[in-house]
Amino acid sequence: VQLQASGGGLVQAGGSLRLSCAASGRTFSTYGMAWFRQAPGKEREFVAVISWSGTRTYYADSVKGRFTISRDNAKDTVHLQMNSLKPEDTAVYYCAADRYGRSSARAAGDYEYWGQGTQVTVSS
Repeated sequence: VQLQASGGGLVQAGGSLRLSCAASGRTFSTYGMAWFRQAPGKEREFVAVISWSGTRTYYADSVKGRFTISRDNAKDTVHLQMNSLKPEDTAVYYCAADRYGRSSARAAGDYEYWGQGTQVTVSS
């Protein structure tokens, strides 16, 4: 699976962005998909995950209630809708794929495939 993330940009605090991750490969619909982020000088951290079927999702406490992960298996795409953005959300955002389709996969090491990252910058 090859992943291509897009949709990042510069936004003011309180604003919204929608990230997209386009996947190539015949088995996208069987993969669990997640978003991680990495701020300068910090470890890569889990943001959200969605199961292969789209019926189960899980969010990091820091984004719960503000971010929504979704997927469209017909279009081999996963999205991250980010609302009420805060300066502390500033990071490079990465999409990742887990071949086992798990919504329980929340560590970077659980994921075999990664996109190239898209920069999100939230100004105060």
